[in-house]
Amino acid sequence: MGVMDVIGIVMQILGGIGTFMIGMKILSENMMRLAHGKLKTMLNKTAKSRFANVGIGAVVTIIGQSSALTTVMVVGLVNAGIMTLFQATAIIMGANIGTTLTAWVISLSGFGGSFDIMVFTLCFTAVGVFMTMFSKRDKVKSAGNAISALGLIFVGLEFVSSAFSEQLYPDFYAALYDLLVVISNPVVLLLIGIVITALMQSSMAVTAIVVTMAGAGLTIGGGGNAALYIIIGSNIGTCITALISSVGANSNAKRAAVIHFLFNFFGAVIFTLLLVLWSGFADTILAGAFPTNASMQIAMFHTLFNVVCALLFLPFIRCFVWLADHLVRTKKGNEPAEEETALFADLDERLLRSPSVALGYLYRETGKAFTFAMNTLDEAFGAFLRKDLSAKESVAEQNAELQKINREAVSYLVKLSGTSLAMSEERTVSSLHYTFNDIVRIGELADNVTKYTNHYVNDQLVFSDEFLTMLSAMYEKIKKLYVLSLATFLYRDFSQLQEVDTLEDEIDRDRRSLINAHIERLNEGKCQPQNSSVFINLVGNLERAADHINYIAHSIEQSN
Repeated sequence: MGVMDVIGIVMQILGGIGTFMIGMKILSENMMRLAHGKLKTMLNKTAKSRFANVGIGAVVTIIGQSSALTTVMVVGLVNAGIMTLFQATAIIMGANIGTTLTAWVISLSGFGGSFDIMVFTLCFTAVGVFMTMFSKRDKVKSAGNAISALGLIFVGLEFVSSAFSEQLYPDFYAALYDLLVVISNPVVLLLIGIVITALMQSSMAVTAIVVTMAGAGLTIGGGGNAALYIIIGSNIGTCITALISSVGANSNAKRAAVIHFLFNFFGAVIFTLLLVLWSGFADTILAGAFPTNASMQIAMFHTLFNVVCALLFLPFIRCFVWLADHLVRTKKGNEPAEEETALFADLDERLLRSPSVALGYLYRETGKAFTFAMNTLDEAFGAFLRKDLSAKESVAEQNAELQKINREAVSYLVKLSGTSLAMSEERTVSSLHYTFNDIVRIGELADNVTKYTNHYVNDQLVFSDEFLTMLSAMYEKIKKLYVLSLATFLYRDFSQLQEVDTLEDEIDRDRRSLINAHIERLNEGKCQPQNSSVFINLVGNLERAADHINYIAHSIEQSN
């Protein structure tokens, strides 16, 4: 066999792996789209029950087709303070179980097995393309893309499998066979699994390749337990993704990544010792279950490893949390700084791997920013009533924080726009741009109120008790409007929009009544003319704040 022949075969293998990885990515993205809000709901329902969290981790991984993806998302949720380490540990265990499904599907594909589904998957690819081309519904298009991606996965594996074929490339097969037989040292095989998985960022891909090679009749390390060490190594290698993603995160997020590593590392140690001490494990247990199908033997071991590890370690979750706490210690002075940035801590880029989850938490953070802006207005208005000039600096600082929040939110929204979003989610992203403008505007109006307080005090203006009472009554309605609008926004409760509009109309009427009463008092000589500028602008600014609060409630219509 010539050099060009070898290069051609290697390129075929790389092309097959590339096609497989692209198929996995497209499948993952479109499964996420189809799961849409369900994925977010599942992650929101994390509970104290370790078994429930294991189930959530398994289901999320099956949907996303990647345990690394699930773990990185979990690291992001822990970093945001949304999930505890206890919950994260159980979900990570479940993610390892969920990742085993792919190996079983591939083992059924006919690569050394008796059930050839290649013809069906190629038909699926064509059907998926037609669904995407001719349907106008987002869900149908996503389903079509997912079906097409499934076909790509098997096409990629077919390329890899044919490169390993003894019939097509007997010389290459013989050379590769001789090479694989030589590599029988368990430590070397473990390292191969770790390194290749770390480079490919996918234990599923490595497992799929091993399953494909087994189906093609290639025996690693002379047979026996040898191939299983690569599977064990791939489970350690997949931890690299989460460990890298935790760089720059808070201490708890780093602990979640460390727990993922510890769980797989201890499992690898136990199973490596088992295989070393029981050299006939594969021939006795795996071959006993599937005597003629080497692919299914690999898939069975992959499942055994992850399920047994989960069952073994599930009772010791708190021990893993304790160990991670001691391995990742919090430096003095770090935690307060993390608490100070709690207002948008959830905008973690790790969550962008699941756009619906990221959008859900951005939406929640928007509600918190809305509250922050309203508290700023509260402080400014209270200072006006008290004739307190000291609030000006505090309000200015809070406005600077709102501007910073707005910049961070817009940047995150732009990144979200570049991900795979459903049409309704794209509308939500668009509406949030306007919502943040409204939030910033409320803060700016609060700053205006502090300026009127400055004139009130320095120009020695006098306002009647009647005016201040009417003004306070109007502001109470604004606060009530805020509470109603916040609930409408967060829970997307369209039924409350009419009540929001009714209350906002009342505030408009109050503004007109206050200004008309002021003009009457001016005509009667009961009010100082120099009061007019502050009076009319103050009332007008409060009414405009109510407008922006109303707009935030109505933003749910734009994203519907």
